[in-house]
Formats: sequence, C-alpha cells, structure tokens
Amino acid sequence: MPDPLTLTKITTLALADSVNPCAIAVLTMVLVAILIQNPNKRRKVLYAGLSFVASIYIGYLFYGAILIQLFRAFTETLTQNTTIIYTILAVLAMILGALNIKDFFDYKAGSLATEMPLFMRPKVKRIINKITSPWGAFIIGFLVTIFLLPCTIGPYIIASGILSPLGILKAIPWLLYYNLIFVLPMLIITLIIYWGFAQVQEVSGWKQRNIKRLHLVAGILLFLTGLALLMGWL
Repeated sequence: MPDPLTLTKITTLALADSVNPCAIAVLTMVLVAILIQNPNKRRKVLYAGLSFVASIYIGYLFYGAILIQLFRAFTETLTQNTTIIYTILAVLAMILGALNIKDFFDYKAGSLATEMPLFMRPKVKRIINKITSPWGAFIIGFLVTIFLLPCTIGPYIIASGILSPLGILKAIPWLLYYNLIFVLPMLIITLIIYWGFAQVQEVSGWKQRNIKRLHLVAGILLFLTGLALLMGWL
C-alpha cells in the first residue's frame, strides 16, 4: 500500500505540472499540424495526439530516472544532512509557486521557470509543422520534450528529490503515476477534439483566455506543497 504522505506530495506536484499552459499549447500545435495535413481524417488526429502524448510520457519517465539517480549521488555526500535536501526542495517549490502566482497578477509570455522561453517557440513550431503522421508525432514528441523542460521540469525535480531515497526500482511506480497525471489533460484534450466536442482552435483560445488562472492554480499547489514540506506537514 502506498505511503499516504508520499501519495499526497507526488499527486499535488503532478497536478501543478499538469495544468502548465505550455504543455497544452504544444499539444494544440501538434493537432493543428495534423489537421492541416489531414483535414478530413479525424482518426489520424486521434492517433497523432495519442502518439505525441505517449512520447511525452516515455520521455519524462527517462528524465525522472536520471533525476533520481542524480539526487541519490548527491545525497550520498550528505548522508548526515538529508534534511538539507528537503529544505532546498521545499524552498524551490515555494519559489516556483510564487513565480506562477506572480504570472496571475503580472503575466508576461515566456516568464522565467513558468513558461517556454520566447526564443524557443519558433523552433518548436518549425519542428511541429513537419509532423504529417502519428508516427511522426511520436518521434517529434521526444524532441519537443527538451523544449518543454524549462517550463515543466520544476515540479518534476522536486518530486524526483522526494522519491530519490526509495531507489530507482521502487521509484518507478511513482514516476509512472506522476507522469500519468501530468499527461492526463493532454489525453483529455485529444479525446475531446476527436469526439467533436471542441475544435483545436477553441481549446487554444480557452487556454489563452485562462492562462493566468492556470498559472494561479499551479502556483498555489506548488507554494502550499513547499510550505508543507518546510513545516514538516508532509
């Protein structure tokens, strides 16, 4: 049975990561690219969306495993001061939370640590526009994960630090769980568009209209998680 405290920490961090606007924006660009190439083949849109989400999921599992190994190597040098690691993670979570909350009140596209930098966006768009098939969406998804890291890696670093004492084998189920929550909104958006409940442009417009609220939700979740870690509540 999973540890309730660990479950709470990982779930909260994953939820904060899942509402990140840049991941949603990239998915909508992928779906638009496929629709342009296959305007009357809605099934291809479904397969491309699922392929892209699958590649993001697998790519982030790989990054998570690397982060856990790095944390384990680092904590071995601080065996008598493991509380230092938790304090650093807590403060990092609170800083990231504060930056996201700041975006609600004073939003600027490409904000530090909360969104994809502006200089990266044209490159991502050029890569995505080359997608013509579900297989292409899967391959390019791995490339896109690199560009998503600046805006999504913060909560994942904190989660990996929390999981690192478990070791890589025991941490894998937690990484699987974290990443399922992370990609869940992208899965839902893909299915909504496939079933015809909304157009890609409507999803993109909704994201743009609510971008400040998405940052606020992510910020509150991150800040409260950091505060709870710092105070020893989690």
